[in-house]
Amino acid sequence: MSATFLGLPPFPEAARAAVGDSRTRQNLHKATRTIRGKRDAVVGELGEDWQRLRSEGERVKTHTLRHLDHYLEQLEESVQRAGGTVHWAADAAEANAIVTRLVHETGEREVVKVKSMATQEIELNNALEAAGITAYETDLAELIVQLGEDLPSHILVPAIHLGRAQIREVFLRQMAEWGVPAPPGLTDDPRALAEAARVHLRELFLRAKVAVSGANFAVADSGTLVVLESEGNGRMCLTLPETLISVVGIEKIVPAWSDLEVFMQLLPRSSTGERMNPYTSTWTGVTPGDGPQNFHLVLLDNGRTDVLADTVGRQALRCIRCSACLNICPVYERTGGHAYGSVYPGPIGAILTPQLQGMSSETDKALPYASSLCGACYDVCPVAIDIPEVLVHLREQVARGPGHTGEKAVMAGADAVFGSARALDAVQRAAGAVGGNLPRHLPGMAGKWTDTRDLPDVPGQSFRQWWNKRDQREGEGR
Repeated sequence: MSATFLGLPPFPEAARAAVGDSRTRQNLHKATRTIRGKRDAVVGELGEDWQRLRSEGERVKTHTLRHLDHYLEQLEESVQRAGGTVHWAADAAEANAIVTRLVHETGEREVVKVKSMATQEIELNNALEAAGITAYETDLAELIVQLGEDLPSHILVPAIHLGRAQIREVFLRQMAEWGVPAPPGLTDDPRALAEAARVHLRELFLRAKVAVSGANFAVADSGTLVVLESEGNGRMCLTLPETLISVVGIEKIVPAWSDLEVFMQLLPRSSTGERMNPYTSTWTGVTPGDGPQNFHLVLLDNGRTDVLADTVGRQALRCIRCSACLNICPVYERTGGHAYGSVYPGPIGAILTPQLQGMSSETDKALPYASSLCGACYDVCPVAIDIPEVLVHLREQVARGPGHTGEKAVMAGADAVFGSARALDAVQRAAGAVGGNLPRHLPGMAGKWTDTRDLPDVPGQSFRQWWNKRDQREGEGR
């Protein structure tokens, strides 16, 4: 059984509980600082070339999104020409129905999976389970999360919130229910844990007839799909089964093979802090006698065209899922990914999830506020997504929507006061007269601000009043 993010509390409530978990905070602190230290080292090696690569990555993705209709049709033609089949899915339900039908047509009742954010987004595992199909995660971290009936908390390292001892307990308790059990004397040594996972997964790889993947990139002019990984488990899924089904967001397209040269440098450095990732797998349609003999590409919209229509928010679709923004974010480091209530945590999740899902729920409305707006996420983004700009843009949408009557009234009052010199002077005089008698903590909605900070003292004399008196004294002196 796979867990679901559905029904999790809004970010403020979830974050308050998360920061109270000292063990999780320690795991996050150690892991994120290690990853970003490695990233800083390999990015620093490039000097000014890094900014040129970053600008080129931004240019390619922006150009592709601007002409997405053309490149989608070109990708479809290229995949079909290479022997693959293309399916179009407007939303999660349609994508799940397509994949379920394709698996049923093979006669199989189990699939192995490459780590995929798109399939997590549509909760494919749950849909397959409801149809009597078992999906086995093969990425080590995803395997840990699945065995523990947990939820991923990081884009790159889904089990980042767990320590080695916790992983050992999960393996000993759950592996036998899913296949080859963990050895009885298993320790929490990383090599021992990796070997237990290797033995467990090898049986699945050798017997599976169907695999499901996502893709980091889809090349429009050749129909080639690309997966970058660190373990090699993905390559086992992509080469051994007879049928391969790839679920890919429509924003993952790049126009030409030559464009990969940019992203092959940007992504490994930004994600794992490596000059080159250990495994890069590419496949183009079907090759007789080599690899899967049935290839299906499911192109997923699921809200992406709505995001594309937003001239400010559409830049979120440039994301290449590197997780650099998570590793640098002071908020994510303290709360972890579960607090965001979405498969996309951290700063990118705070702008992507509300746009994909819409902001009808309190959980989605809270996400644009899950940031200090420090701007560190923008500084490290390899495709220059201005996350703080989009966060403010989404906050405006939330504030203009239904509710927030108190906040709107306060803003209307502030507009009236600051728009009139006479009104501002009167308010400043009244506040100065009250002085230190103002309460330190405000009631109602304003209390959310003063829950964590004191209301500052109001000076007895405003700057405007001081300046006017100064002018008057100087005039008398002349």
